[in-house]
Amino acid sequence: MPTLLCVPIAVHDLHAALDDVQAARDAGADLVEFRIDAWFESLLAQSADGLAAVLDLVERSELPCIVTCRPDWEGGDYAGDEDARLELIESLLAADAGPRYVDFEFAAFDRTPGLCERLGGAKRADGSGLIVSMHDFDGRPTDLSRRMAAMYGLGLGEVVKIAYRLRSVRDNLELFEIMRASPQPTIAIGMGQFGLASRVFAAKFGGFLTFASLRDNSATAPGQPTLGELKDKYRFRSIGRSTRVYGVIGWPIEHSMSPAIHNAGFEANEHDGVYLPLSVSAGDDADDAWVSFKATVAAMVGDDGFGFAGASVTLPHKENLVRLAIEQGWGIDELSQLCGAANTLSRDADGRWRVSNTDGPAAVDPLEEELGDLGGRSVVVLGAGGAARAVVCELARRGAIVTVCNRSTDRAERLAEEVCVRLRQLSGEAASVRAFAIEGVTQADALVNCTPVGMDGGPEGSPVTEERLREMAGLKVVEDTVYNPPETALVKLATNCGVRAFGGLEMFVRQAAGQHEAWVGKPGPKGLFARVVHEELIRKE
Repeated sequence: MPTLLCVPIAVHDLHAALDDVQAARDAGADLVEFRIDAWFESLLAQSADGLAAVLDLVERSELPCIVTCRPDWEGGDYAGDEDARLELIESLLAADAGPRYVDFEFAAFDRTPGLCERLGGAKRADGSGLIVSMHDFDGRPTDLSRRMAAMYGLGLGEVVKIAYRLRSVRDNLELFEIMRASPQPTIAIGMGQFGLASRVFAAKFGGFLTFASLRDNSATAPGQPTLGELKDKYRFRSIGRSTRVYGVIGWPIEHSMSPAIHNAGFEANEHDGVYLPLSVSAGDDADDAWVSFKATVAAMVGDDGFGFAGASVTLPHKENLVRLAIEQGWGIDELSQLCGAANTLSRDADGRWRVSNTDGPAAVDPLEEELGDLGGRSVVVLGAGGAARAVVCELARRGAIVTVCNRSTDRAERLAEEVCVRLRQLSGEAASVRAFAIEGVTQADALVNCTPVGMDGGPEGSPVTEERLREMAGLKVVEDTVYNPPETALVKLATNCGVRAFGGLEMFVRQAAGQHEAWVGKPGPKGLFARVVHEELIRKE
C-alpha cells in the first residue's frame, strides 16, 4: 500500500476546518487529521454536544480523516476532563459513521485501568480503526524497544505511531529500521530540524503515512514540512524502495537552495533520487564538528538499507570531508588534495566512494571562457576563506598569476604560501601566488570577489571602490561569487567601468551541475538550475 499523505488540521471552527479540508484535497492530500483538542474542550465548556459536533465534522469532510484529541500530558492542547475525552474516543469507535481512524495515546492505558477492554468492546469490525500513538518531545525514550513491543502486543490498534525529537540526522536510521521491520502498519516520525528525512522517506521504508502541513504557519509538530514542499520540492509521489538518498551536509543549511535545484535536476534526467538538507551540527569547537560529521557520514555510508548515494558538503565541513576521505581510503581529486577541502561526495560505477571539489572549476571556467588560456594571466582574488582557497588553488593549477588580497594580510600570506608548497608537492609544478594589499594592485586581467561583502544579509556595499577598479590597468573581467542578490554592488560598479562583470549565480549553477554529473552520470541541466534559483530568490524576497 502506498504511503499516505496526511494534512493535520487544528480545528477551532467547523467551517474554517472544512475549508482547509477542501484546500488539502485540491493540493493532493490523501487524508486529513482533525486535531480537535482545543475545540472539543471549548464545546464542553459551552455545554454543547461535543460528540455530535465531531461526527458532523467527520461526515462533512471531503477526505477520509483521523480524529485526534491530544491531552496536554502527551503534548496536545486538551486540558479538560479526562473522562469526557475517553467517552468521546469510545463513542467515535462505536459510531456507525465514525472517522477512518481515531488516534489514541498508548500512555493512557497505564493511566486508566481496564481501558483496553473498554475500547476493545466499543470497536466495530467495520468501524473506525485505532492508531495507538506515543510522543516524546524531549528525545528518544530510553525504553523505546520495550514500548514498541508493548504497543504491538496490545492487540487493539490497526496502526502504531511513534514520534520523538531527534538529536542528529543519523537518528533517522533507527526510525527507518523500525518501519522496515514492523509487524503491522507503522508511522515513525522524527520531530525537530533533524527529522525531515523520516517524513520525506516514509514511502521508501514502508511507513503507513507521513504528515505535511497545509501552510508554513499551520504545522502541528516541530519540523513538519508543508504539503507543497513534500509533493513538489521532494517529489514525494516518486519515492519508492529503490530511491537513492542525497543531501546537503552543513550547518546551518535551513535556507539552502540546493534541495530545490537538485531535485529538479533529478526529475529532468529521470533519476530515481531525492535530495534534502542533512544538518550536521558544528559549534565553535572544530574537534566536535569533526566528530559529529564523521559519525553522521559513516552511519549513512554504512547502512546498506538506507540507499545513501552522495552529498553536497558545505561550510563548515568541507575540510572534514577530505579528512574523512583520507581516513577511509576514498578517492580524492587533485583540487581537493591541493586545497584540503571538497564539496562533493559521490560513488563511482564500481561503488567506490570519491570526493571532489566543483567550486574551483565553477568559478574559474567562466574566467577562462572570457580570457582564454589562463596561463600567465593576472587574477586578483579578494578574501582568504574557504571559497577563496578553492578559487586560488584552481587558478594556480591552470598557471595563472594570482594575487590574494585580504583584510588580514597574515591570512592571505599563509594561503599563498600553502598553495605554492602543496602544488609543488602534488605535481612538481611551481605556482605564482602572492599576498598583496588591494591598494597596491595596479594591473590585473581579472578580479574575483570571494568575500561576503555585498551578500544579502551580509556586509553592505562593494569590497572595492569604483576608483580602485578604474586604476587596475588591463582589467577585463570581474566575477563576484555572491549570488544573492544576482547583481551585487561590485557587479554594478564594474559594469559602470565598462568591464565585463557577472555575479555568483553562474558559479553556483556550475558547481551544482558538476555535482549532478558526479551522481547521475549526465550533464547537469544548467538552464533549469538557473531558473530554479531565480524562482527561489524571488520567493524568499
